[in-house]
Amino acid sequence: MSLEALIAPRLFNGETFLDHHALLIERETIAAVVPRSDVPSHAAVTTLPSGLVAPGFIDAQVNGGGGRLFNETPDVDTLGAIAAAHRKHGSTALLPTYITDKPEGMKLAIEAAKAAITEGVPGIAGIHLEGPYLSVARKGAHDPALIRPLTEEDVDLILGCGIETILLTVAPENAPNRLIRRLAEGGVIVSLGHTDADYDTAMAAADAGATGITHLFNAMSPLQNREPGVTGAALDHGGLWAGIIADGHHVHRGTLSLALRAKRAPGRLFLVSDAMPTAGDPKDVFYLNGRKVTRRNGALTLDNGTLAGSDLTMDHAVRYSVDHLGIDLGEVLRMASLYPAQFLKLDRHRGRLAPGFRADLVHLDEALATRGLWIAGSKLVG
Repeated sequence: MSLEALIAPRLFNGETFLDHHALLIERETIAAVVPRSDVPSHAAVTTLPSGLVAPGFIDAQVNGGGGRLFNETPDVDTLGAIAAAHRKHGSTALLPTYITDKPEGMKLAIEAAKAAITEGVPGIAGIHLEGPYLSVARKGAHDPALIRPLTEEDVDLILGCGIETILLTVAPENAPNRLIRRLAEGGVIVSLGHTDADYDTAMAAADAGATGITHLFNAMSPLQNREPGVTGAALDHGGLWAGIIADGHHVHRGTLSLALRAKRAPGRLFLVSDAMPTAGDPKDVFYLNGRKVTRRNGALTLDNGTLAGSDLTMDHAVRYSVDHLGIDLGEVLRMASLYPAQFLKLDRHRGRLAPGFRADLVHLDEALATRGLWIAGSKLVG
């Protein structure tokens, strides 16, 4: 069995930084992390002259990238193009996200994700269904005409689709707790989002099995003095993990800083891109459910000014979190990899650089831009 050694000036193993160490890789897996002086003589050595090697980023919310939108063409080719665009920015695993649409479109999206996983498309780790079981009052860029309640038949479809990692965003006012409980017991990761529910309703949904919050602060009832809302429940319930869009447009940096300090553990805040086709693509306009979306100064909006996803990539979110939120780099890297892995129940093999883990790696330069990327030991970027 061939042994490869990747030597970097600095490694982040998911917990701590290690200087002048090497990753020993056998096929798809990390065999060991050792000091540079302990690299076996028979190993094929690659030495990186500068930068940092860290666990590859894991993005739980990716609508599109590289000029492609999952909702527009839900097929394997689209998923391959989206994953390739985000690999250039450090994402070694992502959940393609299909937002509120017609039932037949959702079925095509599920089949496309299942086929991409079966075919081994690099980076496709499951699927995120964001709707249509949402609140019209907090619809955001979702088409209100397509929003509807969650039914037993929907649960049957989702539980029987054959995809191991499924993230489903629901509004508890359109998804009763008995169905949330059934989904959670069947292995689906249920997240609360696009919801106008009150604090007690959100807490009850979490107690029924919901474990996530979709893009914290955006499209949900806010934290107020007499009504904490879904936002307050997200911070107060230790079983809830919350994605954040750290791009300077969706949430004020001061609000994110406060949330980071307020979040009750063990649930954590983690980075998501909520990326649209403009991520990694020069074109400034695309269409979502027939509505024009335009990129201006890094923000994506409908003609009425409503934010419609983001132009963000994960390495950009990492840089923003370090530069503008003042978070320690190690914690930011955990927010980009370990925490989403834990939330998505992928942390047995992803989110760390340790023996037995997949060799999913990102090489960042001193400015925290992506210079290289490996998935399952194969170098795909750089």
